[in-house]
Amino acid sequence: MWLALVGSLVVTSCSSTPDVPYATAIETQAPYTLGPGDKLRITVFGEETLTGEYRVTGDGQVSFPLIGNVPADGRTVEDLQQDLQARLANGYLSDPRVSTEVLDYRPYYILGEVNRPGQYTYSVGLTIEQAVAAAGGFTYRANDERIYLKRAMDTQERLVDLDRMPSFAVRPGDTIRVGERFF
Repeated sequence: MWLALVGSLVVTSCSSTPDVPYATAIETQAPYTLGPGDKLRITVFGEETLTGEYRVTGDGQVSFPLIGNVPADGRTVEDLQQDLQARLANGYLSDPRVSTEVLDYRPYYILGEVNRPGQYTYSVGLTIEQAVAAAGGFTYRANDERIYLKRAMDTQERLVDLDRMPSFAVRPGDTIRVGERFF
């Protein structure tokens, strides 16, 4: 009787996970949003003095000549481009044409049961499997079926089931945590 009780407690404690929501495939399809640390190339056609490389500051702004600080954090590249164009057209340039592209994305972070946890350079199309490979792969204690992911703008982690979604997309600013397996 006592052995059955201990056995059921072990199974229960190993099979349950904290109240962590599962990540969904829809999350990988959302458009990229800018954040602190992103480096941009902003081109204002016909205006070489305004064209250049700009970084999104720690408070989520882009400091742009003539118009000052422009909010960028949480916005898409297209949103920022349209805002810059509208602000420049408001008394500074007639019919400005603006092009914006991301030159350097902010890094992502991986910690836990990988061989080389730390900060890594993001590349377009990066998946969780590739991020783990960049960090030297799983340690022998790693739970290689379930990984926790926290998006830069989220307040809590999401559970990614690698059996169901092995190519789950990583985004700049994400934190990936690889936990231990129990057995």
